[in-house]
Amino acid sequence: MPSNMSHLPSSLILVGAGKMGGSMLEGWLKVGMRPEGVTVIDPRPSEEMTQFCRERGIALNPANPTAADVLVLAIKPQMLDDAAPALNTCLGHQTLIVSILAGKTIGDLKSRLPAAGAIVRAMPNLPASIGRGATGAATNDQVSETQRLMADALLSSNGIVEWLPSEDLIDAVTAVSGSGPAYVFHLVECLAEAGAAAGLPPDLAQRLARATVTGAGELLFQSDLPPATLRQNVTSPGGTTAAALEVLMRDPNGLKALMREAVAAAKRRAEELAG
Repeated sequence: MPSNMSHLPSSLILVGAGKMGGSMLEGWLKVGMRPEGVTVIDPRPSEEMTQFCRERGIALNPANPTAADVLVLAIKPQMLDDAAPALNTCLGHQTLIVSILAGKTIGDLKSRLPAAGAIVRAMPNLPASIGRGATGAATNDQVSETQRLMADALLSSNGIVEWLPSEDLIDAVTAVSGSGPAYVFHLVECLAEAGAAAGLPPDLAQRLARATVTGAGELLFQSDLPPATLRQNVTSPGGTTAAALEVLMRDPNGLKALMREAVAAAKRRAEELAG
């Protein structure tokens, strides 16, 4: 077990047990969180979550939940206003709030949860649902080092965690890793379409594109080499890969410029949603 898992909280309330909340819960239990220390609050839990809580001995929607070491907010952002009055009663003097609500700033949380003190705002991404996430996180000045370690233990159970020096960087994290999986999925779509245009049967092109991107991703995951070095290692001078990269790396209209434009657009939209 990673050393930071010794910092798991003794008690935790999870508010919102949908796909992401449920995946986080499974990750916490896998790394040693005690089920009896967890309470789940969800007005419409799925049958699967209801059964999961029953089987693992996790309290689901108790009438009067007591304050916990950590309160994790994993509801839809638009539900915060309605949920806030009841959540205030779940906050103790030392409760740490960990929020994964997209577009909701620490200031938003403080204004809706007057009893809130220490707050961590985190932005996980979809691969967190399979334990391979990338999460950016920021704290307010009331988070102690012990609380930050607790948050790190919880968030890192589903992948890597990068601690940001300022909440202002959350929108950039959203544009890179939060939205990034969609960029990769679109890459597979485009590669498959290009393969079909080159003469491959569409279903074969789809399988090859999918296997190529997932394989390259796994190679990147397992290697300590920079992406540029890995790219160079598979690019023979004057070969087929070099010919393709001349197109993708064309200046100023290549993939680099297009990706920069895409990330900037995602960041602008994140700022608009947070505003």
